[in-house]
This record gives sequence, structure tokens and C-alpha cells, in this order.
Amino acid sequence: MAVNIFKQDFYLLRSIPGIGGIVAVGIIAELGDLRRFSSLKHLAGYVGLAPSIYQSGVNSKSMGMNPRCHRLIRSYFVEAAWQAIRTDPVMQAYYRQHLGKDVKKIIVKVAHKLLSRTLAVIKTKTPYEIGVIS
Repeated sequence: MAVNIFKQDFYLLRSIPGIGGIVAVGIIAELGDLRRFSSLKHLAGYVGLAPSIYQSGVNSKSMGMNPRCHRLIRSYFVEAAWQAIRTDPVMQAYYRQHLGKDVKKIIVKVAHKLLSRTLAVIKTKTPYEIGVIS
């Protein structure tokens, strides 16, 4: 029964622009069942695409990406984000909306958006459809 779930998840992941066969297998092999994450915040924290925050008393500072994470999966999503902005017009528009900032920071934002779409596709069990910008 678990094999059928992973097979279905593989085809759902492959429907997302930027995620190919190797990345889909890597995501399934490293993360297992994505339904175990209760929210995007938990998944982003595990993968390392959520910012780390330093808090001491009244002071609070955002430190960038969390160094304690699953680096392989984070690199999968960052590389998939580069492909997604080439193939998905909505992701490309999101990328262009943030131009002028550091390119690496923008691609991490795109990777986070790709991660949210990945979780949504798996939880709803509906293949991703490429959006059209009007």
C-alpha cells in the first residue's frame, strides 16, 4: 500500500515545473510522506527555507537561512526553482517582481514558493497546472 502512495506522489511531484524525475525521487526518498508535515511552516523549517531568527529579550533579528536543516533537499528545491522560473510563467513573474535585489535571495523566495506548491499538490492529490498571466 505504501508503494502505491509513493508512486502517486512521484507523478504528482513530476507535474510541478522544475521538478524532474531525479528530484522527485530524491524528495520522496529523503522526506518520505509529505503529509506528515502539519503546515508549510514546519516543512520549510525542516528543509531550511525558513529564515532563522535570533531573539534575546526585546531584540529580534532575522538571520537568513537556517543552518540546521536538510541541506540536500534545500539544494534540490533551489535548483528546481531555477528551472521553474524558466518554464512556469507565474514563477517567472514572481522572480521578475523581485528583480533588483540579490539574485540568491530571490531564488530562495522562489524555492520557498515552489515548496509551498509541492506541499499543496501532495496534500490535495491534484496535479499542478501551469498558470497563465493575463
